Amino acid sequence: MESVTSRRLVVADDLRRQITNGRIGPGDRLPSESALADRYKVSTATLRSALAVLQGEGLVEKIHGKGNFVRRPFRKITYVGGWGTLDPWTAADVDLRVTVRTTAIDARGYLTALLRVADGSPLTEFLRLSYEGESPHSLARIYVPRDLAPTAVLGDRLSSAGAERSFPVLNPPPTEVRETVSARLPTPDEASTLRINPALAVLAITRVAADTAGRVVEAALLAFPGDRVDAVFTTHHVIDERQAQG
Repeated sequence: MESVTSRRLVVADDLRRQITNGRIGPGDRLPSESALADRYKVSTATLRSALAVLQGEGLVEKIHGKGNFVRRPFRKITYVGGWGTLDPWTAADVDLRVTVRTTAIDARGYLTALLRVADGSPLTEFLRLSYEGESPHSLARIYVPRDLAPTAVLGDRLSSAGAERSFPVLNPPPTEVRETVSARLPTPDEASTLRINPALAVLAITRVAADTAGRVVEAALLAFPGDRVDAVFTTHHVIDERQAQG
């Protein structure tokens, strides 16, 4: 008698084969879980376990209330290190839909150290999500001292061009940017928001920008699923004028 584990793998192998040979195409919705369970003569629990294998491999995505879909191959975006605008990624070659939600909060715990402010200092949080189709592509939580953020955008939830127009750009731009980059497993909130397997590593970037006086003007916590981003950092060597003349 076959074990539940072996039946799960048989189902996963067959569905994987249909996906890889193109019988089920990118973006296609799989039959309902009950229909698949009947087709393979397994319990619903075993069928869901088989789908979880494919979800972990990035082949299948479950969208709440809609069903299971074959994932389209993700196109990578490029994160450019250093300060350009408050947009934490460039996406010139990728058609991404962007949403921004702004909230007035008070600095607490980790944020007080990150922004070098007193406990309870007023901040504006920008929660920014990008999507490729229906799939979340990247997540950013960006914090700005409230006196530097336009109050008109508080509470708005905007998308695409509207988000770009309303997203604040500091003027003058910061003179110092420090980025801490790590690869780690996602937090439960990140895994849920990005709809990724908790075992899939994310590229996590903590970016802190300061002005000429040393005041932190922005702190950003960025998370990108590891299979959807490349990071590029360029260092410019500055030659001292005395060395150049010597």
